[in-house]
Amino acid sequence: MGILSGYRVLDCSIAMAGPFAAQRLGDLGADVVKVEPTGGEWQRFRAAGGATGNRINTSFLSLNRNKRSLAIDLKSGDGKAVLLELVKTADIFIQNYRPGVAKRLGVDYETLSAINPRLVYVSMSGYGESGPYVSHPGQDLLLQAMSGAMLSAGRESDPPAPAGQFLADAVTAYAAFEGALAALLHRERTGEGQLVQVNMLDAVVTFQMQEMSVFTAGHKPQTRSAEPHAHCYIRAPYGTFATADGFIAMAFANLEKLGELIGEPSFAGMDDETDSWTHRDAIFAAVARRLTARSNAEWLDLFRQHDIWAGPVYGYADVVADPQIAHNETFVEYDHPSEGRVKTPGFPIRFSKTPTTVERGAPQIGEHSREVLAEAGFDAVAIDALLASGAVRQD
Repeated sequence: MGILSGYRVLDCSIAMAGPFAAQRLGDLGADVVKVEPTGGEWQRFRAAGGATGNRINTSFLSLNRNKRSLAIDLKSGDGKAVLLELVKTADIFIQNYRPGVAKRLGVDYETLSAINPRLVYVSMSGYGESGPYVSHPGQDLLLQAMSGAMLSAGRESDPPAPAGQFLADAVTAYAAFEGALAALLHRERTGEGQLVQVNMLDAVVTFQMQEMSVFTAGHKPQTRSAEPHAHCYIRAPYGTFATADGFIAMAFANLEKLGELIGEPSFAGMDDETDSWTHRDAIFAAVARRLTARSNAEWLDLFRQHDIWAGPVYGYADVVADPQIAHNETFVEYDHPSEGRVKTPGFPIRFSKTPTTVERGAPQIGEHSREVLAEAGFDAVAIDALLASGAVRQD
């Protein structure tokens, strides 16, 4: 039994941030009902990195395990009535509609909390529920660009560098997950539900707590250097460096010791806390020049012997094959009826008494419509009528 066993989540979200947050709750044992249109959530059908899957693409698979699918037409009176009936017994409701859409659909916080005052209602948006950017598209790359993060690494002559992940979406998902749990704890103590609002802009800005505070409280400008330094607020050497057969990453090395190991006499007598800033580009260039003389394995072995912080630069194939990843059981695997054997990252938190499990993979469209409605009190005749009218779909 998961730690959230017995709690029900209605997941009316789409794309990444909302479904990821809801999946986290499902991994902890909550009964997550994915409420999607009768045609299916659009992300089911979009190719992810060219991987289309059989009936479900890999993005949808990765974000919707441990959920049941209820496919209803919220624009129909019967479909909306089904959702409102389910709200009566729900604990958490998650949506990431554009601001104003939930109210137009009649599933806003005011409406649903009147039906169920104990409901924890999580509303996710790009920039907030109001303000000058309320109608702007809340897309990950656009939020990364606006957050300031793109100008914290790389050469000053390089274009701004986005993360290689949907960073803003992922950070927002974690914020929504935390907010839902905190509000649920409050409800268990007081009996009252509440509205939880999370937006991508605030999430990705506050994710940079240290960097932003160096600027706002420490008054240090965000200045990139001439060399591809990995972080504008960390001393040299800090970044990735080519070797004879690949790349390694290095951080916070003692300059004198490093100079001895790589044969760089200019580092002799340098002070880590002053010279590493004053001569940041020269230090980076010298390290880069020296490290091409040996292989990854040679350098990493030498640096580990002398307590220099360095490590390999992995691609995904390396990550999957890494022995620590295998030891940690970082990935989960399960058999899916249409997609075969599926392997994806699992849940990163370990519980000694309530371990997480994969009870089911990502559902087909409306795969569980009939059983969810039966649990909500709809009889067989009513369910058959809803299916026949198209207000509800079951695959």
